[in-house]
Amino acid sequence: MPRLAALVVGAVLAASAAPSAAAEPGPAPPDLVSISDVDPSILLDIRYATDHNFTGHRVDGYEAPMCLLARPAAEALRDAQRDFLARGYSLKMYDCYRPQRAVDEFVAWARDLADQAMKAEFYPRVDKTRLFADGYIAEKSGHSRAGTVDLTLVALPARAEPGYVAGQPLVDCTAPAGRRFADTGIDMGTGYDCFDTLAHTLDPRVQGVQRENRLLLASGLAQHGLKNYDKEWWHYTLTPEPYPDTSFDVPVAPSSVQP
Repeated sequence: MPRLAALVVGAVLAASAAPSAAAEPGPAPPDLVSISDVDPSILLDIRYATDHNFTGHRVDGYEAPMCLLARPAAEALRDAQRDFLARGYSLKMYDCYRPQRAVDEFVAWARDLADQAMKAEFYPRVDKTRLFADGYIAEKSGHSRAGTVDLTLVALPARAEPGYVAGQPLVDCTAPAGRRFADTGIDMGTGYDCFDTLAHTLDPRVQGVQRENRLLLASGLAQHGLKNYDKEWWHYTLTPEPYPDTSFDVPVAPSSVQP
């Protein structure tokens, strides 16, 4: 798929860069909406509202398994979803708006070198002392600006979402799709939140159907202004960002949706 690959290379953007000026988190954006209100056909798998994430527990600020976004980002995803549905796929959201308190928890978790509970799945080949230097954890996130999402594609009709039981045996996120956690998304070559260079969108070791699937997601979202962060195949930011210089800290909860 050389033409499609060229499109994606042109669209790849380091979208998770920190805002231009450090500031205290602001109040909720005035247009914060639930993606389920904008397009109820978009699937949800909000991992930080569960125990199945790299911390091993529900993350602070995730009071409900919801995808909240600034309205322009939600509407861009709605438009992309229409295109994907016509091709037999649905978007599935892993994370959307992320409160600053959750980002702060990630930072504290990364500094706690004794906590290695989820290493076998999420960072089996990365020493935890390298998480900041290698760019996996940062003190600011585009997610907190309400215009960044983590997502994948699901082939329709969607299969039932597998359950995760805390304490179950963990499998390397780079293992073949049939062995790693049974996510309902199409095979992207790694699991979600895989701290490994194989998760880089255009890593040359990822070929065949896995590469085609990454390019399918990237090209479909690029047509609606959503640009990929090249080190995470799942990470996209609406450009221009609705709130490029403001992080927010209201919880992910029904009460945070703006009227």
